[in-house]
Amino acid sequence: MTDTPTKPDAKDAKPAHRSGFAAAAREFVLIVVGALIVSSILRAFVGQMFIIPSESMENTLLVGDRVVVEKLTDVKRGDVVVFEDPGGWLGQEESGQKRGSIGRFFEIVGLLPDSSHGHLIKRLIGMPGDKVACCDAKGRILVNGQPLDETSYLYPGDAPSQMEFQVTVPAGRIFVMGDHRSASGDSRVHLQDLDANGGNQGDAAFVPLDKVTGRAIAIVWPAGRWSKLGVPGTFKAVPAPGPAPDKPSISLTPPPK
Repeated sequence: MTDTPTKPDAKDAKPAHRSGFAAAAREFVLIVVGALIVSSILRAFVGQMFIIPSESMENTLLVGDRVVVEKLTDVKRGDVVVFEDPGGWLGQEESGQKRGSIGRFFEIVGLLPDSSHGHLIKRLIGMPGDKVACCDAKGRILVNGQPLDETSYLYPGDAPSQMEFQVTVPAGRIFVMGDHRSASGDSRVHLQDLDANGGNQGDAAFVPLDKVTGRAIAIVWPAGRWSKLGVPGTFKAVPAPGPAPDKPSISLTPPPK
């Protein structure tokens, strides 16, 4: 006696194309989620892109330039660095245009360049322990007594600084200046600021290293502006700093000529 196979009820059968579509959809979702996770990790620990919001770094960087910022290397003198507002630096023109919730999500996962809201970008002039002063008899910025030749990056027609000062950079902080000195609200501008949190006058002029996001290494957009951002050769001649003090030393007088 032979058993006759029974056919499954038609209503219980699942079309093959439906199960195939579901598998493909699941695979696509996994790929997208995985890509977003990888992108987020890269943004958090390796690098991200920023949009230049102001004129303070002209002509090295122009408003609207997209720059890549890497986070793995320690910053040094001469680097162009991105950092969080250390407190009271940002005006409306430099705060960047904050995106909506969807745009912010794509920033966080690294699919859109950061709108730079809450961040600034300047050139690192003084490391902890460095003595930075303006200016020598030829109008040049001095770092540890060594004059800087800034002609390769300083905005055409700008003086290295119209403001005279002598500072010693404290431990854990840096001294920064924009390449467009006459349009940059940088460390010099905050040397007389009063600290609302009970610190010393002028503390806000020095950016904490833990607020530094990273160093800008290249302009990647617009395409015609593509270029690397390196350290100008003049910084190689700067002597090593002395011990970094716990508190900054600030004088609004010129160094001895």
